[in-house]
This record gives sequence, structure tokens and C-alpha cells, in this order.
Amino acid sequence: MKEIGIRNPAIGIEACGLTGTGTVRYNLLPADLYEEAIRRGEAKLTADGALVAYTGQHTGRSPKDKFVVRDAATDGKVWWDNNKPMSPAHFEALLADFQAHARGRELFVQDLVGGADPDEALPTRVVTEYAWHSLFIRNLLIRPERDALAGFRPKMTIIDLPSFKADPARHGTRSETVVAMDLTRMIVLIGGTAYAGEMKKSVFTALNYLLPAKGVMPMHCSANVGPAGDSAIFFGLSGTGKTTLSADPSRTLIGDDEHGWGPHGVFNFEGGCYAKTIRLSAEAEPEIYGTTKRFGTVLENIPLSDAGVPDLDDESLTENTRAAYPLDFIANASDTGRSGHPKNIIMLTADAFGVMPPIARLTPAQAMYHFLSGYTAKVAGTERGVTEPTPEFSACFGSPFLPLHPSDYGSLLKDLIARHGVTCWLVNTGWTGGAYGVGKRMPIKATRALLAAALDGSLSGAEFRTDANFGFAVPVAVPGVDQSILDPRSTWSDGVAYDRQARRLVAMFIENFAKFDKHVDHAVRGAAPSIRVAAE
Repeated sequence: MKEIGIRNPAIGIEACGLTGTGTVRYNLLPADLYEEAIRRGEAKLTADGALVAYTGQHTGRSPKDKFVVRDAATDGKVWWDNNKPMSPAHFEALLADFQAHARGRELFVQDLVGGADPDEALPTRVVTEYAWHSLFIRNLLIRPERDALAGFRPKMTIIDLPSFKADPARHGTRSETVVAMDLTRMIVLIGGTAYAGEMKKSVFTALNYLLPAKGVMPMHCSANVGPAGDSAIFFGLSGTGKTTLSADPSRTLIGDDEHGWGPHGVFNFEGGCYAKTIRLSAEAEPEIYGTTKRFGTVLENIPLSDAGVPDLDDESLTENTRAAYPLDFIANASDTGRSGHPKNIIMLTADAFGVMPPIARLTPAQAMYHFLSGYTAKVAGTERGVTEPTPEFSACFGSPFLPLHPSDYGSLLKDLIARHGVTCWLVNTGWTGGAYGVGKRMPIKATRALLAAALDGSLSGAEFRTDANFGFAVPVAVPGVDQSILDPRSTWSDGVAYDRQARRLVAMFIENFAKFDKHVDHAVRGAAPSIRVAAE
């Protein structure tokens, strides 16, 4: 076995049973990974110097192929209604076959960290078959200083072999694609998919499992901080605007997707961003757009012209086109990935029904209700088989990544909100003037203006009305924002049709939340919307 690069001399990939491989390249820098990816035909160079790769049939996550090993340690702890179990015997067979599949192959290793707070960090070794996957995960996780790599000791190992095909009969999988997590030994096996996002979400899932026991809240959110040190958290599923809205030139970006909230405040889990790029424009999102033209950025599934220019409007391969880049590619990004306790929490939803107002202030009970509900629209391409936005309730705005029951995270968040006096807002980045297919997407300028007023405190002094359907407080007028957009019903051409749609959505909320009733107190149950009120 030939080895290249920097590693802890005491810990090679043999520690995870990978022996007899071809050349193993440890902790290569971007230029070397570019060279390898292009040499091996894995990726292409764009005219502006970014690297573009194509993931084949898997252009999004494969949640139905994700498994957690059910053993003595996880049996009574994991939320099995949400996590597919895999037996220890099946995982052992899978691991042995991964090890056999790796023999003779060139491999790439990155030693990285999940978590900017050193007290809560998860050192992670990522072994990949593709050079571009190695660059991707190097961009996305936190990169230790080069002189620290010789002493690096991983607490988790990810082995990512896209060419491996699982055998459902032998491995207990659903298909040839597999994402299998042993949360006791902290080993993750990814096979049969070239979608790189599976690696970063595996780290997130592991931190979601480990941190609550330490009193730290793991969150599927972006975060930024204002000049006065007032940090803000943006909860939301993919496509609801976490990356876009947190990349605010007037505020410092902490991170765009995954964070923890612990005794010292908010901290990023990652060292990079994974932004959606479909129809990205320099005018609307200049900071993110600029990253698509930089050496070091990895672009996924974006068609190129003959001149090597990416077409960000082309959705022929997928709506879920992406750019993965280091956090410092954003000019106003935090150097530390950390901030104090938040002053505001924003819960983002892309309401496909066109019922929700563009912004609403939530009471603490309403905040918990909407956090556990996690309502949004699943955006086309984010998961396989999703070709258009569809309504979705995803507990804690990230149920695919929750190993524990949502009430565990909800209780933590409730305590933190109360302890630090946080103001909570619900922001709809979805549709106005009608449901999806009839109405139009909420204007981003209006969303930004409303957010700015919420974050600088001026919105709290506005006049509010009580929403007839959901009972939360909605501003009547906000400077610089078309007043009509604040009243969703008035944007519809048919008010009766709006009422019918609102009743439908309210009923969905009530039906979905029934499973949480026994896990929350009377105040949270009382924060539910009302069909009776909505029907009047």
C-alpha cells in the first residue's frame, strides 16, 4: 500500500479494516484533488476555475436507503419510527464487503472536524473512492491546521464507495444503495450513490445523536450575527432559504445549514456551505453567485456550455443543483464559526398552499408547536422521486436526520428559548396570491425587508393583527413592504377559495400534531390552529 500526504503515523486506514488497497492519498489540498479528479475523469473544469461533477441517477439524498444499527446501546434510545433498523450481523457483513471492495483501489482520506466548539467537536475521518468527493467533504467540514494532522485521532469514520452495490439479501438493505450508520462504533458506510451530500448529513445525524445528552441542541439551521453581537438562527428544510437569507452582507455569516446551541452559544458544525444554485443570479444573491466562479468550489449536476460556462438555469439533470464551497468564500463569514446566544429565531417555511403570511411573531408555545410540526414544501430534486413541491411536515425542520424522538430536541429548545429570552418568528418564503401552480413565489426583497425589521428590533413596535387561522401575530404594515402581501387572503382573487385552502392546511396541521400531543404541555397543545375559527 502506497501512502501520500499527512496523517497521524499511528492511525492509518487499517484501523477501519481497509487493507491491501492501492495508493492512499491523505489530506490532499484542493489543487491536488483537482488534478486527481480530472485525471480520473470524475469531474470537469469550468471556464472560471470551479470543478463540476455529475452524480448520475442519485441527484439527491436517498432517505429510504438509510439505516441505523440496532444494538444494545441504540435499542432504547433511537426513534425507530423514523430510523430504519439494521441488525449488527447485517452491518458486519456490509462492512466486510466494503473492506473487500476497497482492496486494490486508490482511496482519498480527509481528516476533518464536525463542530466549531472544541468541547463538542467530532473529529471525523472520511475515506472516499472519488477525488471530487474528498474535495467536497474538505470544503464542507472544518479543516484542522496542517500541523495538527499528525496528531489527529478520529472519533468517527465514514467510508464512501459509490461503486459498491449492496445486496439486499445479504445486507438487509432495500436496494443496491445504502447509507448505514453504526452509532455505537461511529462507523458510516455509504455505497451505491455518488451524491456527496450523504457524507455531510451523516456527520449531522451523528451529532444529533451525541449532543443532546450533553445539553447541547443540534439544529438544522443557518445562523448569522449582527454588528452588535445579536445572533439569529434560521430553521428550515432544504430550499426554504436558509443559505440565501443568512448570507446577508450587513451581518456576519456563522454557517448555512447545521449548528449547535450550547453553554457557550451558537456554533457551526461545518466549515463550508452547500448552496442550491438553480436559477441563482448575481443580482439577487451576489455572494453565493460569486462562489460558483471560484477555484475550489465543487458544482454538482450543472450543465456546461461548450466553452465550459455553467448554466445555472438548466434543470435538465435536476432541480437540486448545488455548489459546495469553504465558508471563507463568503466575504463576511465568521472566522471562528461561533457566536453568543441568539436574540431571534426564524422558522422558515415554503408554504405551497399560499395560506401563510410572509412573517408572523410566535409566542413561546407557538414556537414549540411550529418547531415540532416543521411544516414546509419539499422542493423538487432534494430527494429522489420528488419532481415538484409537495407539502411536508418534518419534525424539528429536519426529521430525516433525527436519531432521537423530536420531543428530546423540542424540550431542549424550549428550555434554551426561555433561559435566553429569544424572540421567535415564522417566515413564509413560499407562495402568495394562490397555491403552487397558481400563485407566485414570495418576493425575496419583501422577505429580506421583513427579516431586517425583525432582526433590528423595529418590527416588534409595529401594529399586529391575530391571524384567524393560526392565532399568531402578523404585522399590519411594515415600511418598504407592500401592505397587501401581509394579508394572504387579500392576495387571492377568490377569498372563498383561500378560506377553503386554509381549512385544508389547518386540518393537516392538526392531524400531523396528534402524535406529539402526549409529549407537550397544555400551552403547546393550545397553540394549534383551529378549524372552527378558520371556517368562519
